[in-house]
Order: sequence, then C-alpha cells, then structure tokens
Amino acid sequence: MVNRMVLSNILHRPVRTLVSILAVAIEVAMVMVVVGLTTGLLHESAKRVEGVGADILVQPPGASFFFGLTYAPMPAKIGDRLAEIPRVIAVAPALFQFNSSGGLNMIYGIDMESFNRVTGGFVYHEGGPFEGPYDIIVDDWYAKANHVKVGQTLNFLNHDFRVSGIIEHGKGARLFIPLKTTEELSGAYDKASIFFVKCSDPAYADEVIASIHKLLPRYQILSVKEYMSLMTSNNLPALQAFISVMIAVAVCIGFLVIFLSMYTTITERTREIGILKSLGASKVYIIEAILREASLLCVAGILAGFGGAAILRKVILASFPTLSVDLTLEWAVWAALLAIGGSLVGAFYPALRAAQLDPVDALAYE
Repeated sequence: MVNRMVLSNILHRPVRTLVSILAVAIEVAMVMVVVGLTTGLLHESAKRVEGVGADILVQPPGASFFFGLTYAPMPAKIGDRLAEIPRVIAVAPALFQFNSSGGLNMIYGIDMESFNRVTGGFVYHEGGPFEGPYDIIVDDWYAKANHVKVGQTLNFLNHDFRVSGIIEHGKGARLFIPLKTTEELSGAYDKASIFFVKCSDPAYADEVIASIHKLLPRYQILSVKEYMSLMTSNNLPALQAFISVMIAVAVCIGFLVIFLSMYTTITERTREIGILKSLGASKVYIIEAILREASLLCVAGILAGFGGAAILRKVILASFPTLSVDLTLEWAVWAALLAIGGSLVGAFYPALRAAQLDPVDALAYE
C-alpha cells in the first residue's frame, strides 16, 4: 500500500521527479569524477616514475616527493659518486623545467646515454633519438592530445624545438630534451634535479639507500616503492582540501534539491496527508512514506550518477588524452552513501512536518 502510494506520487510530478534524480546524479558523478581525476593524475604520474626503471630516487634536501614543486638542483658530480657505490649499475641525472605556455608541462632534461642505461631505452612509435641540441621527444599521449608529428616545431621555454621522436608513454615525463640544452636555457650548469639510480638487483635497494645516506646525509633518498606509496592526495594538503570542498558542494546540491522537493511535496499534499491521518495513519506511517519516496528518488539518482560518471570519464579522456580518471568501487560506494545520507537528511524535516500536521487543519488547507 505504502509503496504503491509512493510510486504514484513520484509519477504524478514527472518534472520534479526528474530534477530530483538529476540533482542526486550530479552529486554522485561529481564526487566520483573529481576524486577520480585527482587520484588518477597522481597514480598516473607515479606509474610514469616507476616506468623509468630505477630502484632509487635521489633528490636535494627539502625537495618535495611531488616532482617540480621544489626547484633546488644538485651538483651533477654527485652522479659520479653514486655510480661508485657497490650494487649500483647505472645513474641517470635529470634536470626538470616547467613550461607554462600552452598549458603546464614538466620537461625532463636528460643525458640520453645514461637515461637509456636505467630505462632500457625508449620505444619509438615514430622518429628516433635527439639529433641536435634543440630536438625534443614527446610521448604518444602528448602527441595524440596536441596532434604532434615528427619534424614539427614546438615552442617551449621560449625556444623552438624540433620533434625528433614520438615514444611509448610511461617513462618519466611526457617531454624530453637534451640535458645540456636544459642547462643552457635554465642557467643551471652541471646541475640535476634528481638522480635515478638502478641497482644490480632491486633486492639491494635498502642496502644502497643506506650507503647513499652515509654519502649524502641531508639529501632525500627514496626507493621507488616508497615513492609510490607517498603519491596520494592525503600527502598533498592543498589537493585534499580541494577534494573535500568539492565533495561538500556536491552533497549540498543533493541535500538542498531533495529538501526542496520533499518540502514542496508536503505543501502540495497537505489535504492528502490530512485524509490519511483522519483514516488512522500514524506519524510513523507518514514519515515512512516520505522517506521511502526520497530513498527511491535517491536510488534512481545514484544509478544515473554511476552512468553519468562513466560517460563523463569517456568524454574527458577523448577530449584530453593526457589526463587520467580512476573510477574506483570504493569511491562509488562513498558517493552512494553520501547521496543517501544527504537525501534522507534533506527529507527528514519535511517528513517530520507532515507527521505533525493536525488532521483538521490539513483537511481545511486550500
């Protein structure tokens, strides 16, 4: 009986029903996509660092584990001392440069020979290695997103570069230029932002890290496994605050629309509620009917939100191939719980108000 009445009430006002479902769907999709974007970008960035093939990362004192947030290059000669440590078979320096024209891009200045020893070499889709000091290598995702071809000229760091090769993504940055060129453009001669260290066996990483700590006691030394574990939004306070604010906004949208929808419903059905109470309907019965209606709208909105998040992910990846969106089951559950909580809280006051209506006043309501 209650379920039939709830369904009839929902179908009686299709526009309002669709708006309520849409609000919950926006809430769910917004939570999933915002979290998916931030975690996706962090995970993808971490995977690219892991894809370099190094076992240890050596950075200057006070450097951020999030590459590029701290610009404090180290003397390049440190690389020679690292190469002398037992169990170390390759050391590759990289000098980071940020370019803000045409979007924010981090460029690795690399010494191709040492970088290949650590990585095992690039996989080229087109073209090949650097042929001149002002050549640039881009990965396939960047090339696809920006319609870049081999031989094309790109402007970075206020200088024109010729695209010499397009490589498989996943080995550090998306853009690579010669280390010597990076030094000249930045004025940081014989410097490196990071050293990628490869051991003869990953099992020796802890032993090598201990040796590096003795050699460079104030420097930041991380194993790649440790670095991967640090790449979460919880370790970036500003990013975590952004996620929290966006989730709060999404929940408020769902809460306010459900509240308004249920409150308007109660106002329109004052006489109907009066009839039910005159026929013996209890306060619990009235509250249950209102909350069931809100729950049904919420469930429909959650399902629509899941579908909307999946569609939005495809649209984002098609429009911006360099982005990454991780839609996880964990955050799907959290988004659903937030939507249910917000909807029930939004519907509770209207339900309580309906239950407290006096039957005589309700029947006399115009």
